[in-house]
Amino acid sequence: MSTQDSAKDRQERFDHGMAVLSSIDGESGQKVIDSLADISPELGHQVVAWAFGEMYSRPQLAPRDRQLVTLGMLTALGGCEPQLYVHINAALNVGLQPAEIVEALLHAAVYCGMPKALNATFVAKKVFTERGVLPTTPSE
Repeated sequence: MSTQDSAKDRQERFDHGMAVLSSIDGESGQKVIDSLADISPELGHQVVAWAFGEMYSRPQLAPRDRQLVTLGMLTALGGCEPQLYVHINAALNVGLQPAEIVEALLHAAVYCGMPKALNATFVAKKVFTERGVLPTTPSE
Protein backbone atom coordinates (compact mmCIF):
# COMPACT_ATOMS: atom_id res chain seq x y z
CA MET A 1 0.00 0.00 0.00
CA SER A 2 1.41 3.37 -0.98
CA THR A 3 1.71 6.30 1.39
CA GLN A 4 -1.01 8.05 -0.60
CA ASP A 5 -3.37 5.06 -0.25
CA SER A 6 -2.58 4.86 3.45
CA ALA A 7 -3.34 8.56 3.89
CA LYS A 8 -6.58 8.14 1.92
CA ASP A 9 -7.62 5.15 4.07
CA ARG A 10 -6.78 7.12 7.23
CA GLN A 11 -8.90 10.06 6.01
CA GLU A 12 -11.79 7.76 5.04
CA ARG A 13 -11.76 6.16 8.51
CA PHE A 14 -11.73 9.62 10.07
CA ASP A 15 -14.57 10.87 7.85
CA HIS A 16 -16.67 7.80 8.67
CA GLY A 17 -15.96 8.26 12.37
CA MET A 18 -16.94 11.96 12.20
CA ALA A 19 -20.27 11.03 10.66
CA VAL A 20 -20.93 8.54 13.47
CA LEU A 21 -19.68 10.96 16.15
CA SER A 22 -21.88 13.76 14.82
CA SER A 23 -24.96 11.54 14.71
CA ILE A 24 -24.45 10.43 18.32
CA ASP A 25 -22.80 13.33 20.14
CA GLY A 26 -23.71 16.31 18.01
CA GLU A 27 -21.72 19.41 18.91
CA SER A 28 -20.37 17.95 22.16
CA GLY A 29 -18.22 15.42 20.35
CA GLN A 30 -16.79 18.04 18.03
CA LYS A 31 -15.89 20.21 21.03
CA VAL A 32 -13.91 17.34 22.54
CA ILE A 33 -12.00 16.83 19.28
CA ASP A 34 -11.40 20.57 18.93
CA SER A 35 -10.07 20.76 22.49
CA LEU A 36 -7.35 18.23 21.57
CA ALA A 37 -6.15 20.08 18.45
CA ASP A 38 -3.39 22.02 20.18
CA ILE A 39 -2.17 19.28 22.52
CA SER A 40 -2.78 15.92 20.87
CA PRO A 41 -4.45 16.01 17.47
CA GLU A 42 -3.56 12.33 17.05
CA LEU A 43 -5.64 11.43 20.11
CA GLY A 44 -8.52 13.36 18.57
CA HIS A 45 -8.02 11.47 15.33
CA GLN A 46 -8.04 8.12 17.14
CA VAL A 47 -11.18 8.99 19.10
CA VAL A 48 -12.93 9.76 15.82
CA ALA A 49 -11.47 7.07 13.54
CA TRP A 50 -11.19 4.19 15.98
CA ALA A 51 -13.66 4.74 18.81
CA PHE A 52 -16.48 6.03 16.63
CA GLY A 53 -15.53 4.87 13.14
CA GLU A 54 -14.64 1.33 14.21
CA MET A 55 -16.30 0.59 17.56
CA TYR A 56 -19.45 2.73 17.76
CA SER A 57 -20.44 1.85 14.20
CA ARG A 58 -20.46 -1.91 14.80
CA PRO A 59 -23.99 -3.28 14.19
CA GLN A 60 -24.06 -5.79 17.06
CA LEU A 61 -25.39 -3.22 19.57
CA ALA A 62 -27.84 -0.43 18.93
CA PRO A 63 -26.58 3.10 19.69
CA ARG A 64 -28.85 3.38 22.75
CA ASP A 65 -27.44 0.12 24.14
CA ARG A 66 -23.87 1.30 23.53
CA GLN A 67 -24.67 4.46 25.46
CA LEU A 68 -26.09 2.48 28.40
CA VAL A 69 -22.90 0.41 28.50
CA THR A 70 -20.79 3.57 28.23
CA LEU A 71 -22.67 5.29 31.06
CA GLY A 72 -22.20 2.24 33.28
CA MET A 73 -18.49 2.02 32.54
CA LEU A 74 -17.81 5.72 33.03
CA THR A 75 -19.75 5.63 36.30
CA ALA A 76 -17.78 2.59 37.46
CA LEU A 77 -14.46 4.21 36.59
CA GLY A 78 -15.24 7.37 38.53
CA GLY A 79 -13.52 10.66 37.85
CA CYS A 80 -15.00 10.72 34.34
CA GLU A 81 -17.57 13.44 34.87
CA PRO A 82 -16.59 15.44 31.73
CA GLN A 83 -17.00 12.29 29.63
CA LEU A 84 -20.26 11.44 31.40
CA TYR A 85 -21.54 14.89 30.46
CA VAL A 86 -20.87 14.19 26.78
CA HIS A 87 -22.29 10.66 26.91
CA ILE A 88 -25.43 11.56 28.87
CA ASN A 89 -26.14 14.09 26.13
CA ALA A 90 -25.39 11.37 23.58
CA ALA A 91 -27.72 8.96 25.38
CA LEU A 92 -30.54 11.46 25.02
CA ASN A 93 -29.60 12.00 21.36
CA VAL A 94 -29.95 8.29 20.57
CA GLY A 95 -33.33 7.93 22.23
CA LEU A 96 -32.79 7.10 25.88
CA GLN A 97 -35.25 8.84 28.15
CA PRO A 98 -34.11 10.72 31.27
CA ALA A 99 -35.87 8.19 33.51
CA GLU A 100 -33.97 5.34 31.81
CA ILE A 101 -30.66 7.12 32.35
CA VAL A 102 -31.51 7.79 36.00
CA GLU A 103 -32.43 4.13 36.43
CA ALA A 104 -29.16 2.97 34.86
CA LEU A 105 -27.19 5.22 37.21
CA LEU A 106 -29.22 4.00 40.20
CA HIS A 107 -28.49 0.42 39.15
CA ALA A 108 -24.79 1.27 38.91
CA ALA A 109 -24.77 2.07 42.64
CA VAL A 110 -25.10 -1.66 43.36
CA TYR A 111 -21.89 -2.45 41.50
CA CYS A 112 -19.85 0.77 41.72
CA GLY A 113 -20.89 2.27 45.04
CA MET A 114 -22.91 5.26 46.09
CA PRO A 115 -20.25 7.98 45.59
CA LYS A 116 -19.74 7.10 41.93
CA ALA A 117 -23.48 6.77 41.31
CA LEU A 118 -24.08 10.10 43.02
CA ASN A 119 -21.43 11.86 40.95
CA ALA A 120 -22.88 10.44 37.74
CA THR A 121 -26.43 11.35 38.76
CA PHE A 122 -25.40 14.95 39.46
CA VAL A 123 -23.90 15.14 35.97
CA ALA A 124 -27.19 13.79 34.58
CA LYS A 125 -29.09 16.42 36.55
CA LYS A 126 -26.94 19.15 34.99
CA VAL A 127 -27.50 17.79 31.46
CA PHE A 128 -31.24 17.34 31.99
CA THR A 129 -31.57 20.86 33.41
CA GLU A 130 -29.65 22.36 30.48
CA ARG A 131 -31.82 20.49 28.00
CA GLY A 132 -35.08 21.16 29.85
CA VAL A 133 -35.81 17.46 30.44
CA LEU A 134 -35.25 17.15 34.18
CA PRO A 135 -37.74 14.51 35.39
CA THR A 136 -40.31 16.15 37.68
CA THR A 137 -41.47 12.99 39.40
CA PRO A 138 -39.16 10.77 41.43
CA SER A 139 -38.40 7.32 40.08
CA GLU A 140 -39.73 4.45 42.12
